[in-house]
Amino acid sequence: MSAVPATDPLRDAIVRGDLAPNSRLVEADLSRDFSMSRGAVRTALVRLEQEGLVTREPNRGARVRHIGDDEAVEIVQARAALEGLAAAEAARRIDAKGAKRLEKGLERHTKLIGAGDLMAASDANAALHELVLELSGHTTAQQLIRTLKSQTVRFQFRTILAPGRPTASNAEHTAIVEAVVAGKPRQAEKAMRDHLFNVAETLRSSREER
Repeated sequence: MSAVPATDPLRDAIVRGDLAPNSRLVEADLSRDFSMSRGAVRTALVRLEQEGLVTREPNRGARVRHIGDDEAVEIVQARAALEGLAAAEAARRIDAKGAKRLEKGLERHTKLIGAGDLMAASDANAALHELVLELSGHTTAQQLIRTLKSQTVRFQFRTILAPGRPTASNAEHTAIVEAVVAGKPRQAEKAMRDHLFNVAETLRSSREER
């Protein structure tokens, strides 16, 4: 049994929230529930600890790592720098096919916002970010951003539900797509950074209001 792909179902379960923050991760249970060998489970837990999704303590075993609001804000701020770089690289590399894919993704996001389907719009938001990342062709940024994003997936719905945020988000994504499609790296980087710093501020505000 290969240990590397076995990491994925466990990672997905943590990211989706099927395994809640601070949940104990018992090797025997994981082996049974995910049809993995004990060796594959151990390897997966090491990888997920490196990704910041799991914490392990001597004699206490492994747990799903709890990511608090303050850390979530910091992670989104760090993403702003990295995804700004990715947007700039995407703008430098953009071709007609990539431009069409971005425009279709933005169109879907706009329609879902207009229809008030905020959960689906949040998914379309994530898909747009992933597409910009793909089009950047920047392997290191891709790896770092995907690790950071996996740590904060459970926070993404909080931002889309903030009053006024859906309309603002759509305007920000429009600016990102227009700059990338136009092949303007500096504008694309700024638009992406501005967008994610606004997301971070929304997270900060929602924390203070609770």
